[in-house]
Amino acid sequence: MAYECFDLNVSEGIAHIRFNRPEKANSMIPAFWTELPAVVNELSRDAACRVIVLSAEGRHFSSGMDISVFTEGGLDGPENGSRFVRAEAFRHHCMALQDAFTCLEEARMPVLVAIQGAAVGGAMDLITACDCRYATRDAFFSVHETAIGMTADVGTYPRLVKLIPEGWARQMSYTAERVSAEKARDIGLVNDVYDSAEDMLEAVMNIARQIAAHAPLAVSGAKRMVNYARDHSTADGLDYIATWNASMLDGEAIRNTFMAQAKGETPQYEELLAVKKAAGE
Repeated sequence: MAYECFDLNVSEGIAHIRFNRPEKANSMIPAFWTELPAVVNELSRDAACRVIVLSAEGRHFSSGMDISVFTEGGLDGPENGSRFVRAEAFRHHCMALQDAFTCLEEARMPVLVAIQGAAVGGAMDLITACDCRYATRDAFFSVHETAIGMTADVGTYPRLVKLIPEGWARQMSYTAERVSAEKARDIGLVNDVYDSAEDMLEAVMNIARQIAAHAPLAVSGAKRMVNYARDHSTADGLDYIATWNASMLDGEAIRNTFMAQAKGETPQYEELLAVKKAAGE
């Protein structure tokens, strides 16, 4: 299937989603907000890969929401009704945009993102929903919404404050300043920094291969546990992992892994099963 905003390739258990509008700095046009969740949800639902990698063509990862959204009335909401019912409808519109990135967080497999150049505005919302972030040395990050008169509303704030020290989350949010790749690494926003986009993508793909070589059930469980632990107390997290493993610990897979490794062979694992579409999908 052809997409307007990116190319998709699935190989060796890795789904590579590559943004393909470099001439527009990979800005997020209306089609982006429907295409991305559609493909991510399909990959997750069908267990069509073991890991997802996001990257972009051109100088910049993404300049965020396309200017057309701001200039063509996309922020004004419905035209009819009182300001109260229009506000309620706009809230649902906003939440639909949030779902476009929440799908990355909720995917059954890890999502890695490779970032060069600009990651600003909506791109910050996107990358904070990914599992791991990697950047080139020329990359920069900005919660740019403050500089254009709005409060970021698609996911940056609730996620950013859990990724980096609160003081830095506040400073980035209040000032809309550009944070360099090195500073982003220092404060924990990105995992590592590379000299070029080619070096970065090669390294990220190697990491993706390492993930894809492990048992899909174990990796999916690990992602679920990290997300749960982030949002709950230690006691809740311990209880949840005990319950998870009580029902899903695959002893046979563990034994087969040890046996394969003892023979110098590559372990083989059962794939996750496809799940049915939710109502309305």
